[in-house]
Amino acid sequence: MLNYEQLKDKNKDELFYFVGNDIESSEKIVAPRYSYWKSVFRVFFRKKINIFLLVAFAAILLIAFIMPNFWIYEPNEQIRAGDISSFNLSPSEAIEHFGGFSLKWALGTGSLGNSILYGVVAGSQTSLSIAIICAAINMTIGIVLGAVWGYSKKFDAFMLVIYNIVANVPYILLISVLVYVVGAGYWSFIFALTITGWLGIAYFFRTQVMVIRDREYSMASRCLGTPIRRIITKNILPFLTSVIVTLLATELPSYISMEVFLSYIGIGLSAEVPSLGRMISDAQTAFLTFPWSFWSPVAVASAITIILYVLGQNLADASDPRTHM
Repeated sequence: MLNYEQLKDKNKDELFYFVGNDIESSEKIVAPRYSYWKSVFRVFFRKKINIFLLVAFAAILLIAFIMPNFWIYEPNEQIRAGDISSFNLSPSEAIEHFGGFSLKWALGTGSLGNSILYGVVAGSQTSLSIAIICAAINMTIGIVLGAVWGYSKKFDAFMLVIYNIVANVPYILLISVLVYVVGAGYWSFIFALTITGWLGIAYFFRTQVMVIRDREYSMASRCLGTPIRRIITKNILPFLTSVIVTLLATELPSYISMEVFLSYIGIGLSAEVPSLGRMISDAQTAFLTFPWSFWSPVAVASAITIILYVLGQNLADASDPRTHM
């Protein structure tokens, strides 16, 4: 009769062999530690297109926020110099006119002899900064108030009255009135976009919170006397991470589109603030005769919007735990 050690030596090189019965080892649970954000980024970077878009967006950010410190945009530079012949020059004509190749004239000149390239870079900085600031303000206020709005029934009754009043006023009309009353400056424009921009976000989160506020773990926390603030931050908002990312994916490009549109129709930023919408508006009457002054800011605004939207949607998909399997 072979004992256990002899059987183990005999079957060592075979497909199956005996293993010891270690009580302590059998009680150990061997499983990899799960990290939500590590899983999010693993799924996100699995798509190679996301890496390409991130590099492209990082390049746009660097150019938009660093290069204007060196490429000083002066729309009236050629007017002060008295060089009328530099107005509306194509890229090749501008390079020839100014005596050789220079990045400043790589996209030609505008109706005032201004550099299209420098204007596009300065306008991109304005549009991106407005989008980032407005999204940060509206998302923060909207998420916090939306969570309280959906959890507290007393606050819900009060906020519904405000929402029904404000929501019936056309958003473009409201922004137009605010811009005319407050002024057309940079911060005035941000104020107009954020004074009620958070309300729609808060209402959206109200409905999301109402779906999950009465689940068993939230009711148990409420019975144990857990403060509302802790229930919202620990029990409710973590389950809305993918919803927050999805909403942010649509908010960022929407503010860029809003700035371009409002500046295009003449109720956006003031004339002294460079923006992509202002450049498009100034060149709209001559986009057939001088297309370089019109299509350059249009192409940049479209590229930024598309990149932000695609990155946001892919990040929203990656933040859904169901994709982490």
